[in-house]
Amino acid sequence: QVQLVESGGGLVQPGGSLRLSCAASGSIFSIYPMAWYRQAPGTQRELVARLSPGGSTNYADSVNGRFTISRDNAKNTVYLQMNSLKPEDSAIYYCNTHPALYAYWAQGTQVTVSS
Repeated sequence: QVQLVESGGGLVQPGGSLRLSCAASGSIFSIYPMAWYRQAPGTQRELVARLSPGGSTNYADSVNGRFTISRDNAKNTVYLQMNSLKPEDSAIYYCNTHPALYAYWAQGTQVTVSS
């Protein structure tokens, strides 16, 4: 079974940048749309960005223009480049297919935007 591992989170000041990575143990990107989700304390998990197998992208209004989702099929890795970060972007970030498959939820990576 394919496993996903997120990395790249950390503490960053407002206005800063981070690049998150999601490594898959198998080749699923050509089959499923992939997405990044996030969940802040006390809130529901929300869709942040989506990437179809054909390369089309969709973003939540709150991150459009600041975040970019991409993938490297050779490395079985999906990325989320996050620029102009705001405190409200603080959350645990997860990758999964879209729609999400329960078996693929992993630990996520914590992003904290604070001065």
